[in-house]
Amino acid sequence: MFSFNHFNFNVRDLNKSLAFYDEALGLKPKRTIDNDDFTIVFLGDGTDTFSLELTYLKDRTEPYDLGEQEYHLALATEDMEAARKKHEEMGAVVFVNEGMGIYFLEDPDGYWIEIIPQKKR
Repeated sequence: MFSFNHFNFNVRDLNKSLAFYDEALGLKPKRTIDNDDFTIVFLGDGTDTFSLELTYLKDRTEPYDLGEQEYHLALATEDMEAARKKHEEMGAVVFVNEGMGIYFLEDPDGYWIEIIPQKKR
């Protein structure tokens, strides 16, 4: 039996990424691993055990090749209208699918984050 634990994004500017994920999604650092070559910060939403791992390689200067970016991280919100307004004001919205009722953000390194409505139980 397996359960989700974390997903990783490598970032070039750790402070910029931490600020983005805090402002855009309210994700806060849960744990940090720091050594001479890299820093890893695990971010969480405060409600479960899943984390977003941000890895900062200290010698890295060039952007990461994200390929065709046929992957993304998805987060759900109870208030799509307020979330979209905030993300549009930040200039972070890169794609909207009105028919599906979803949209995508782009983080400082070009990773896409899908915002979906919280399912009613």
